[in-house]
Amino acid sequence: MSSASADAAEGQQPTDEQIIEQENAIRASEAEGRPLVGEKEPLQALKAEYGAGSAVFVKKIESLMDRYSGIRRARGDGNCFYRSFVFGYLESLLISQNCEEKERMLKTLVSLKAGMVSHGYEELVIDEPIEILQDILNSVGSEKPLSVAALEHKMREQHVSDYIVMFLRLLVSYHVQSEKEFFAPFVMGMSDECLSVDTFCERMVEPMGVESDHVHIVALQRAVQVPIRIVYLDSSVAPTFGGADSESSVVVHDFTPDEVPPSAPTVHVLYRPGHYDILYSLPKTA
Repeated sequence: MSSASADAAEGQQPTDEQIIEQENAIRASEAEGRPLVGEKEPLQALKAEYGAGSAVFVKKIESLMDRYSGIRRARGDGNCFYRSFVFGYLESLLISQNCEEKERMLKTLVSLKAGMVSHGYEELVIDEPIEILQDILNSVGSEKPLSVAALEHKMREQHVSDYIVMFLRLLVSYHVQSEKEFFAPFVMGMSDECLSVDTFCERMVEPMGVESDHVHIVALQRAVQVPIRIVYLDSSVAPTFGGADSESSVVVHDFTPDEVPPSAPTVHVLYRPGHYDILYSLPKTA
């Protein structure tokens, strides 16, 4: 029996490390059977997963229901942050038909491509994923805009989804290398090896299937100028102030560009130890 299983058998609260161990084992066996991007589900479905397990998780999910209505799962293959981000962003544009943001992002992609090519990335490698993104963006505001169902279908095609993830990884690598002075302190603090920025990008950013962390998120939102809100669902218990129920407190981290384009939507992502999914906010009330 693993240490995680032994602790669970003793009725002890599992640590984040034990939760990661358990969930990684489950994802490894189930990943191939899961769609790259799942169906939208109510948060109640997530709560049901933990009903017989972590009471802390259940309380935190209940508190999330005050602000969020649903979740869309990404396959747990190490690329879940990128898939969650790009699907959440594109879906928001298709629903809102935000033409101002569409035009801004189309110009941003052209600028990023030029920078990446001048940095040494092969144009042939990044052309196809950029064209896929441009096609989706160009449907916003058109006579026949892409439906969310069509976006789901497209993002479940392995080669399409992987091309986009590959491009985003290269984009993050490009941005981190272009801003070495800014990112170097973060990179050096991520491991005992004190990796250089270039080595970090080669090992931890560009390869498919390598999980994302703080540096990846910061670099992506800075590169594309799209705010990202990460909602952390873990077993940590926050300090109690004024009698508040600390077990239900959820940590939220906003990754915001220095100059937020007024048209840019915020992409909401749920983080559970070792995994990212898409979160859906409750409709705003007047």
